[in-house]
Amino acid sequence: MASGEEDGTVEEKETNNKKRTKGTIATAWLTFYNIAMTAGWLVLAVAMVRYYLQKGTHKGLYRNIAKTLKFFQTFALLEVGHCAIGIVRTSVIVTGVQVCSRIFMVWFVTNSIRQIQNEESVILFVVVWTITEITRYSFYTFNLLNHLPYFIKWARYNMFIVMYPLGVIGELLTIHASLPYVRRSGMYSLRLPNKYNVSFDYYYFLIIVMLSYIPLFPQLYFHMLRQRRRVLHGEIVVEKDE
Repeated sequence: MASGEEDGTVEEKETNNKKRTKGTIATAWLTFYNIAMTAGWLVLAVAMVRYYLQKGTHKGLYRNIAKTLKFFQTFALLEVGHCAIGIVRTSVIVTGVQVCSRIFMVWFVTNSIRQIQNEESVILFVVVWTITEITRYSFYTFNLLNHLPYFIKWARYNMFIVMYPLGVIGELLTIHASLPYVRRSGMYSLRLPNKYNVSFDYYYFLIIVMLSYIPLFPQLYFHMLRQRRRVLHGEIVVEKDE
């Protein structure tokens, strides 16, 4: 009996040691990732400020920062993987929707349609994203290091109240501005007849994307409000199963 109990204890210790090792590796990776992303968005912010101070206009700004924006926004796909493998306790679906919608805005709207790159709405959502991401990634970094300044915590759970709607407005206005160009050019569309016997109209797809904001935005926004009450005010928030 004693031998069996000792074997069980050894196995438990080995399992616990493996969990601790995995936890340490995950924490180290997440810390590195969040530091890198904070630095990347800071570089983007500095580039935007410098460009505006030198040129005195927002025209041409997007093209100047496009490579940096595309790289760091696309790199955020790793966050979906973090959720999927369980090193971050966040919904894969919620994270996937947020990350993929931004990648769509960058690659398939703003990057693809050069005629809209000087629109004020583009600068609006890029500025909002930049401020939001610097705050978010610095929050995660300091939280992982167990040295979270209150002002960063406060900014994380208060600034979104204004920033989130502004970002959505910028995105919707940008998609709306792209519609005439998409309709005239027929880009990304597939007309009949063709060998696949399938049609796809990117113009109407963009309209559907715009309409999708109606159900999605309130859900994500009120989710953040619930998180805010829980973190800043200590309220116990019961989430409904979806």
